[in-house]
Amino acid sequence: MTEPAGQALEVFINPATTPLLQPYLSIVPCVCLCHLRIMSEKDILRSSGHGSLVLVVYIVTFLIGFPANVVAFYTFSKKVKQKATPIDILLLNLSISDLIFLLVLPFKMQEAMDNMIWKMPLFLCSLTSFVFYTTIYNSTFFLTAISVERYLGVAFPIQYKLKRRPLYAMVASVLFWLISMAHISIVFIMQYFEKSDTNQTDPSDTVCYHKFSNKQLVVLVPVRLELFLVLFCVPFLICCFCYVNFVWILSRLPNVSQKKRLRAIGLSLGTLLVFIVCFAPYNVSHLVGFVNWESPPWRVYALLSSTVNAALDPIIFYFSSSALRNNFRNLFTRLVDALQRLCCCRQALSCSMTSCSRSQMECTQSSHESSL
Repeated sequence: MTEPAGQALEVFINPATTPLLQPYLSIVPCVCLCHLRIMSEKDILRSSGHGSLVLVVYIVTFLIGFPANVVAFYTFSKKVKQKATPIDILLLNLSISDLIFLLVLPFKMQEAMDNMIWKMPLFLCSLTSFVFYTTIYNSTFFLTAISVERYLGVAFPIQYKLKRRPLYAMVASVLFWLISMAHISIVFIMQYFEKSDTNQTDPSDTVCYHKFSNKQLVVLVPVRLELFLVLFCVPFLICCFCYVNFVWILSRLPNVSQKKRLRAIGLSLGTLLVFIVCFAPYNVSHLVGFVNWESPPWRVYALLSSTVNAALDPIIFYFSSSALRNNFRNLFTRLVDALQRLCCCRQALSCSMTSCSRSQMECTQSSHESSL
């Protein structure tokens, strides 16, 4: 009779009475740990709880991030058409990156609904993963560029104002897109790389960019370490330097209002919060994977924090652009007015129905009295 998969086995062995088995007792914990480790990697992806959590995070991110980024895209594209400035070009590219990310998110939602089994065409797996990861690292580049632009504006106001050109921001944006896409092209390489030892023969057992063979890990793990160092650590350190000095310089200027100082602190804290909460866990998984030479099983959860970035970027937009703040306020005011009108219409409708029912009751009562 076979033991069910994943069921714990308890074996009681007395080393004193079985000396021949004593040399092999040290092997048992290692075998059990390896078994639990393999099961954890498979069960994390296959568990219905994980699929439900991923789906909830994706849906909330989409519902919050999509309308906010649409408003941001409309605002910044309008400003760039009127009078392009470097900060507006960078913010416009960041909003475009977030919108592209949110447009491919429904494919990831479908994957979560299928319990993390990829049932769609296989080419969509690599394409979706490529766009998914490219836009994540795009955000690190554009957030860093925004921090540099803010720092140069207060540290060297005259020199920067004389040399500031929208063309430089456009060239930097193109470079950011190219660098991100060049690094994430590893997704396509992994799809068509040698998969002889993945033991994945059942089409219904297909997962998208999660399970890797030993030969794939030889290529993938060093690339992930490079992603951690080049696309996360370097931008994060630059951001920390720029925003710490940005706030420190503004706090020493006597002619800066308290409102502007609070806005600068909000922008700095918002950006660093996005780096720490959204990008740090996922990129730390690259470092851990390099040390242990594996794809960590908890990486799937760390990736969820990077997904939330598309819903948090509008906070940075809010502190960075007065035009966007005005649009958000106008939109919020219109929404409140519409809700108030809807409530008033409901009250008027209910009052009219109540008055009609009363008049009908009075009519019936009068008819009864006349008949009597």
